Amino acid sequence: MLILGLTGSIGMGKTETARMFAGHGVPVCDSDVLVHQLYERGGAAVTPVSDLFPDALVDGRIDRERLSRAVIGKPDEIKKLELIVHPLVGRSQWEFLKKNADDGAAMVVLDIPLLLEASGPKRVDVVVVVSAPADMQRARVLARSGMTTEKFEAILKKQMPDIEKRSLADYVIDTSQGLDHAERQVVALIENLRGQNGKIWVTQNA
Repeated sequence: MLILGLTGSIGMGKTETARMFAGHGVPVCDSDVLVHQLYERGGAAVTPVSDLFPDALVDGRIDRERLSRAVIGKPDEIKKLELIVHPLVGRSQWEFLKKNADDGAAMVVLDIPLLLEASGPKRVDVVVVVSAPADMQRARVLARSGMTTEKFEAILKKQMPDIEKRSLADYVIDTSQGLDHAERQVVALIENLRGQNGKIWVTQNA
């Protein structure tokens, strides 16, 4: 089973690109969705996170906006949070991979925002980076509800510059020319990774 690691900085269109893979029959594990589930009532992260950040607990779940305010600009607090959440996400990803391997899937996608910032590349076979020009990225992000320039800049500081991500990618999906153009790239990539009789082979894209 070929494991694609899908990544890209905030505002690059990674979420839409992941939906395109799923829409063309490739199982996708979305790390952000996993985190949402962990923070919901009964989720495995609720108790340990609320012990550290009690103000983030609302009606038995972790309020992500409150949690963000508690950790933004505080590297030590972010590290404490990551030490709780990352192992839980990793366990869910492992369960996803095992299930799809057992089901005979030929190809899957792990959607991981900080794939290249962490040790994630070691867990995937192919790195796919979603990218767009910086001015387009900024406009997309600042148009989001509740987003501020300060918050955007703080997020960017945590993320590897896009030019570096592109240099480390096996494939780059350019989302600057609209969804249809991006989807054609996704389809071409899937077809490029499929060999005869459904077998999988990998090419490196310079």
